Amino acid sequence: MSYGYSYPPRQRYSRWDGTQQISDFTADDIMSAISDDMLNDGDLQRALQRLFRYGMDRQDGQQMPGIRDLIDRLKGMRQQELNRYDLGSVLEDLKQRLEEIQQMEREGIQRKVDEGRQKVAGAQQAQKQKQQGQTGESGQANDAGESGEGQQDADQTQALQDMLERMASRKNQALNELPEDPAGQIKQLQEYEFMDSQARQAFQELLEELQQQVLQQTFQGMQQSLQSMTPEDMADMQNMLSELNQMLEDKQNGIEPDFERFMHKYGHYFGPGINSLEDLMDRMAQQMAAMQSLMDSMSQDQRKELWEAMQSVMNDPGMQEQMGRLAQNLGQMMPDNPYAQVFQFGGGEELSLNEALRLMDKLQEMDEVENQLRGVRDWRDLENVDDQKLRDLLGDDFQQDIEQLRQLTKLLEDAGYVQKGKRGYEMTPRGVRKIGQKALTDIFQHLKKDRIGQHKMESLGVGGERTDDTKQYEFGDPFLLDLPKTMMNSVHREGIGSPLRLDPSDFEVHRTELLTQTTTVLMVDMSRSMLYNGCFTAAKKVAVALDSLIRMQFPRDSLYIVGFSYIATELKPAQLPTITWDEYNYGTNMQHGLMLARQMLGRHKSGNKQIIVITDGEPTAHFEGSQVRFSYPPTYQTLQETLKEVVRCTRERITINTFMLERSPYMAGFVSEIAKINKGRAFFATPDHLGEYVLVDYVANKRRRTKA
Repeated sequence: MSYGYSYPPRQRYSRWDGTQQISDFTADDIMSAISDDMLNDGDLQRALQRLFRYGMDRQDGQQMPGIRDLIDRLKGMRQQELNRYDLGSVLEDLKQRLEEIQQMEREGIQRKVDEGRQKVAGAQQAQKQKQQGQTGESGQANDAGESGEGQQDADQTQALQDMLERMASRKNQALNELPEDPAGQIKQLQEYEFMDSQARQAFQELLEELQQQVLQQTFQGMQQSLQSMTPEDMADMQNMLSELNQMLEDKQNGIEPDFERFMHKYGHYFGPGINSLEDLMDRMAQQMAAMQSLMDSMSQDQRKELWEAMQSVMNDPGMQEQMGRLAQNLGQMMPDNPYAQVFQFGGGEELSLNEALRLMDKLQEMDEVENQLRGVRDWRDLENVDDQKLRDLLGDDFQQDIEQLRQLTKLLEDAGYVQKGKRGYEMTPRGVRKIGQKALTDIFQHLKKDRIGQHKMESLGVGGERTDDTKQYEFGDPFLLDLPKTMMNSVHREGIGSPLRLDPSDFEVHRTELLTQTTTVLMVDMSRSMLYNGCFTAAKKVAVALDSLIRMQFPRDSLYIVGFSYIATELKPAQLPTITWDEYNYGTNMQHGLMLARQMLGRHKSGNKQIIVITDGEPTAHFEGSQVRFSYPPTYQTLQETLKEVVRCTRERITINTFMLERSPYMAGFVSEIAKINKGRAFFATPDHLGEYVLVDYVANKRRRTKA
């Protein structure tokens, strides 16, 4: 017996070797994920938005992350960076580099002193050897002269060595008296004359690096190193700073500056895309944000120490004055940098100043991407997300997840499950059937686990289907002869031999199942109590699943769906996923529902006509003429008018099966009265198992084995 559940195709598995491609998510996966949401509130846009926000899990264990998952992943990556580094190590790195420079200078000084001492010792040794090698009277005079010259050279060498050692002592003393703070050390080392060329070069490189950090954090176009800048370049930059400060001060005083002339002359310092003074200030705020974030994320003492160190490298008084003036003007016009962030670091890994500034840029870009993602409500807003920045910051996998979300509706459109309408996306008939198949699968998966019983039917339809069982032929049976068993019956009767003679009593035929053709009306209680009691979604799911079952397995059957509350209304299958309880008023007008169902069934001539009623309460409304009378608790008249309609259905041989979702004595008594009049069945069910009973009862009434 088939219940409409299609088993998945046979799969082949192999060991993962890293080369296999994991399949992408399909339109069927998406439909499966939104089916329950569609049945809950019937809003396709909301169902897609929930999927977009929260993602979905597939049965094979793969997960499609939603936008919130991606935001959480981004926050986790940022927190990893914060937990990794020690921001205070920026100053320690600067101090360490200054100590290395000082140590390099001390070693260079000592090396020069040692080299000088070796020269003095060599000169003295040479003089001594000459004195010991004097021989002969004529040679004595010459040697004596040479000896005097050699002694003079040795004395000069010693004098130079004494001078060198005095200088070395003063240099070491100066190094020993350097301040403890980096700014003080930098200032004094700028006035210090290095004896070691390598130490001098290392200090000069440190100065240039710090100067570049100061200037590049303000001026994007300052790409060339300070070392390659000529005095004319430095003078041009100083002039630019002076005119920039004057322009900002004019703006503060209400004077409109000549912005176009300034940008024509100095635009190469700031980069493209600047069309106004406000754009210029915003660009500078962005470029200064990394340094500002670095400062703000430090302790007060660390911030002061680093700031003084950065200021100390601007050894040109004019440049230093203009930079200080610029900082003051920007502070007045932009007291709070909107791009700067305060970060709480808690790691132990060390950072240099250059690495710290790059890290600040990265963290700020992460914040920018997070803000972009937080502004995304659905797939349409993803065009505002910078894909390239996503890929650069977070990798290809992250960007692919975004692209997957971007393709949600396109996949559904291409599969024919949704289409664009005047109010956005709408479910197509194919999409409705897909939801029905999902509902049907969910219900029969439970059936397989629970193995609940099936219900017998009382009348047969027309047609037959062969089974594997056999029986002795009787007049009127379909002549579906089982030849092997028929011949064996003859052998048992006649014995072994030939020819084989057959007798009518030997005939063995296959049993058959007679198939019924059924017309069904599913009456779904749409009153507010169904929602409050948690039964509404279960009833919708059953309606969708029953419609899907009949379309797939019993296409010759007919199914109507009637929703009833204050009045009864026919519902089309395409409407099922989107119907909501708030389309109806108070009341449970079962009388009108039965009347409408009886009229629908009267248009059909099938042998089996049935009404399946799903309700959680007794009737509280009925028609009196053209007026609806509502009363709660229900009146005797309402109950009687409803039972009259039950009697009419019974006269027209319409079976009423009632599924009660409420176990109150009043409800139980009323449903028992319906069963007594109609001879139908009554079931007490819960919303979790409602579908199992309804569908099993329907399928059980579709087939019955013929009598033996």
